[in-house]
Amino acid sequence: MNLPTFGFILSGVLLNALAQLLLKSGTNAMGGAISLRGGHVISTLFQIATQPSILGGLACYGVSVLVWIMALSRTDVSLAYPMLSLGYVVSMLGAWLFLGEAVSPQRIAGLATILVGVVLLARS
Repeated sequence: MNLPTFGFILSGVLLNALAQLLLKSGTNAMGGAISLRGGHVISTLFQIATQPSILGGLACYGVSVLVWIMALSRTDVSLAYPMLSLGYVVSMLGAWLFLGEAVSPQRIAGLATILVGVVLLARS
């Protein structure tokens, strides 16, 4: 895989992870768990649709799709798609740094396993 292709893949992964973090930040700003039950469906949907972090997350998703299409046009999907697992690493680090989520040794071991797999794929 050449550097520009890897750049597209990494950009797509980073944008996707940023989208996850923004969506979570938006749900936190709304008070946590969102429910679409009862007579509050429309007001809840309005609240979701006007939450800046959620809108930012959706925008990141949109841009990440365009970047991902660029990546797929340059490499095999069987190589590119597994690289998305880097998003698990980036998301967990971002959640720990920016959202204060706990990261256990078991989770770190899982991330290390993912990274080993990505390195093996990238060298194939």
